[in-house]
Amino acid sequence: MEWYLKVMRDNYANFSGRARRKEYWMFTLFFMLFLLVPSFIFGVLIGMFPNYTVLISGGIILVALYFIHLVPALAVTVRRLHDTGKSGWLYLLVLIPYIGSLIIFIFTVIQGDKEDNKYGPDPKV
Repeated sequence: MEWYLKVMRDNYANFSGRARRKEYWMFTLFFMLFLLVPSFIFGVLIGMFPNYTVLISGGIILVALYFIHLVPALAVTVRRLHDTGKSGWLYLLVLIPYIGSLIIFIFTVIQGDKEDNKYGPDPKV
């Protein structure tokens, strides 16, 4: 939770610098949990009370949660790419169906540069 809060509070729209694998993946884990848990709850509520009020209110809350996390998710991914020595502009590869997302996934999994690179000092030090 500490890494999630670090991204949301300290680096909300910070696209410069570097992000460790742990920072990226812990943020991603909590981001997915914050989307999946309400989705499950609204799914159960829609099953119990099949009306449009629950559907619309659930949809509004989920969309709001997504948009709150959109900028930090982009920022932490760009900083993760910086940690591996890649430009943040490579994130545009996700626009290529299937292959682009796989390439970005591989870049986020590989270990970052151990020494300083042009994006900043090693965040592990």
